[in-house]
Amino acid sequence: MDALDQRIISRLVADARASYAEIGAEVGLSAPAVKRRVDKLLDQGVLQGFTAVVDPEALGWGTEAFVEVHCDGNVPAHRIRNGLEPLPEVVAAYTVSGQADAIVHLRAANIHHLEEAMERLRSVEFVSRTVSTVVLSRLLERQPQPE
Repeated sequence: MDALDQRIISRLVADARASYAEIGAEVGLSAPAVKRRVDKLLDQGVLQGFTAVVDPEALGWGTEAFVEVHCDGNVPAHRIRNGLEPLPEVVAAYTVSGQADAIVHLRAANIHHLEEAMERLRSVEFVSRTVSTVVLSRLLERQPQPE
């Protein structure tokens, strides 16, 4: 990946709807050249796709929490993932260092819905306990920018 690729990625992060011609005008390439580079970045997995960014509150899922998940025994990551995947309120999950085995990001419609989701999370067979932190406000959320 070179400096032109980084500039193309920056432009796509800012506006994924930008045309190849618009991007090319900014980075000094033709539209077909930009397309070839974007296709290569997709093939390499640098770009993983294009999507709309939706405000969860606008969809009615404005309540969120981060939950430390502590497991009974040594539970492999794939088993944790399989246990969490059926829960629609789980929007992200990560294995972590420290005392917890995983951190789970939950989104729900309201505090009652969040409580129900947390109860279902705690009922997953290998979960021994959870420690929850409810989000009061989002201060910063952004996509990584290439250097």
